[in-house]
Amino acid sequence: MPRRRCSAPFPGLPLGLLGLGLFPSLALAPAAARAEGQVQLRCDGTLVEARGSAERKRPTQRLRVSLAIEAEAAKADGALGLLQERLAAVRQGLQRLGVQELEVTSPSTWERPPSPRTAAQVTASVQVSGHVAPANLQALIRGVGGLSGVRLAPVAAEADSRGDAASRSALLRAAYQDALAQGRELAAAIGLAQLTPLEVQVEGGFRPMMARAMAAESAPPFDPAELPKPTERTSLLARFCAR
Repeated sequence: MPRRRCSAPFPGLPLGLLGLGLFPSLALAPAAARAEGQVQLRCDGTLVEARGSAERKRPTQRLRVSLAIEAEAAKADGALGLLQERLAAVRQGLQRLGVQELEVTSPSTWERPPSPRTAAQVTASVQVSGHVAPANLQALIRGVGGLSGVRLAPVAAEADSRGDAASRSALLRAAYQDALAQGRELAAAIGLAQLTPLEVQVEGGFRPMMARAMAAESAPPFDPAELPKPTERTSLLARFCAR
């Protein structure tokens, strides 16, 4: 998430604190002395600095899947032909699972030089990605991830994008509230009671958690409920004037 600066007070915002800094009797330059894009604020007291953070877990709405498909042959034509057959099988398997936003990269090839025990081989590969419902995790791993030449990458749980704005707002409020509480605690420790917000810089944003899934013949079914929930985190730096 890009860094943002806010020069007005934030009376109701909540957020989380990771560190504190204290600068006694520091006065910022008056508003007339401004650099482009920056607002200079004045503190006739003690500048208190607090870093806040917050985290939220959200329900999983869908899974983003990523697969690599490879094929080998003595010649490039043979490798690409086999790759095409394997891609068709993967595409059919994903379509049976109701895949959405299916994407397939253009194929690439490279030659493996001969060795004393093996002849030269050409490897062809392609990347496939898309979204499937969490209920189809087991079928994805066993039915698609188990196909010849397929490597299944970590599965990412994703939340419903329609709730992104509300989630960001809740994160900012929680993080600011955390920083504000820490700032008040520090101000009280030095005998000051009044805290006025001067500036807030948002530093960190959403980061999804990844879930690794591997197929195994004798293992029990993979349970989508055991995947880590989509997790969002944010952090910010808040500066207050304490008096």
